[in-house]
Amino acid sequence: MLYDHLLVRYGELTTKGANRAEMEQLLERNVRRALSQWPDVKVTRSQQRIVVQLNGAPVDATLQKLQQVFGISSISPVAVAPLDLAAIQQTAVEVAKRELMDKSTFKVEARRGFKGFPLDSPALQKAVGAAVLRALPHIRVDVHHPDVVIEVDIRKSAAYLYPSRVPGLGGFPVGMSGKGLVLLSGGIDSPVAAWKAMKRGLALELVHFHSFPFTSERAQQKVEDLAAVLTQWGGPMKLHLVSVTAIQAEIQRAAPEGLRTILLRRMMVRAASRIADEVGAGALVTGDSLGQVASQTLAALNAVDRVTDYTILRPLIAEDKLEIIELAKRMGTYEISILPFDDCCSLFAPKHPKTNPKRSDLERAEARMDVEGLIAEAVASREEKLVCADEDVSASATYR
Repeated sequence: MLYDHLLVRYGELTTKGANRAEMEQLLERNVRRALSQWPDVKVTRSQQRIVVQLNGAPVDATLQKLQQVFGISSISPVAVAPLDLAAIQQTAVEVAKRELMDKSTFKVEARRGFKGFPLDSPALQKAVGAAVLRALPHIRVDVHHPDVVIEVDIRKSAAYLYPSRVPGLGGFPVGMSGKGLVLLSGGIDSPVAAWKAMKRGLALELVHFHSFPFTSERAQQKVEDLAAVLTQWGGPMKLHLVSVTAIQAEIQRAAPEGLRTILLRRMMVRAASRIADEVGAGALVTGDSLGQVASQTLAALNAVDRVTDYTILRPLIAEDKLEIIELAKRMGTYEISILPFDDCCSLFAPKHPKTNPKRSDLERAEARMDVEGLIAEAVASREEKLVCADEDVSASATYR
């Protein structure tokens, strides 16, 4: 196998100073987890890179897995040669034969990270380029717009040769920024918000509020399927399933119709805050997008924020709906999200919701309810499930 290694690069991590070593260790751990189905793969860190020795594991499949790991800026399939000019030239010819089958121009870029190698970078570029031209006389050098760039990276132990850089997801390794608790509905937005939160380094737990028996078991399965897709980027996640049936019944009894959605969201955030206390989450995460629906106006969001001491992260707050849909499609959650199973919010949505709710009206309605008792009952009702990735759930799990 020509490409028997992968070279993994990371971007933002290199700017993090004293914390960089810890972040690199976390990224290395996440790379190992992503490749755990191939037990012979060896993962090491070397010179601000992660090197994956494949040991027979398939290049394309391992590359695809690493494209789902946050914190990676790019990945290259690598051919490794001994630190001998003739061996490097021969390996470069093999790379060129493979990559230039239907192309006509190339150039060589060399970096001599190991200064003990006898040729400097310009001399190595010339020597490798000449060997490729001798072996493939029908191609030519184009230093400005080549079809293929053969990179030669001289390291202390070996020379790495690679013809391409496959883009990664960027961002930070999952777990670097602490833990967040995502309020996961069955809609389009909250899974995308979860994905964006993971990109900034948050490890996640998920909470879903349901109104069984008014919402069906299929609606719950839909949420579990969405969670399973998310685990392809963040690893196994705990899903908390919480009943708000009693809360909704009490809201219908005690509150004007136009306030019901905001009151329910306030109760959900209270319950989520209790769960966050228990699981050690540092923030709540929601799929709110400013002004998208009546419950996401500035006044409505402020009304929800008032009931918790937690920061509520809203990764989609300024996103256009079409942008959210496009990312959901790339993630592989969109087709699941549009399945026609109602969640608790849509099932009890008022015909004319208040877009500018007053705090006094909300507090007056809540004064007619046993808020603390209802929240305690909801939190006590929860079931917990550990969700793991299932490749049958998503038809398109790799975001590019």
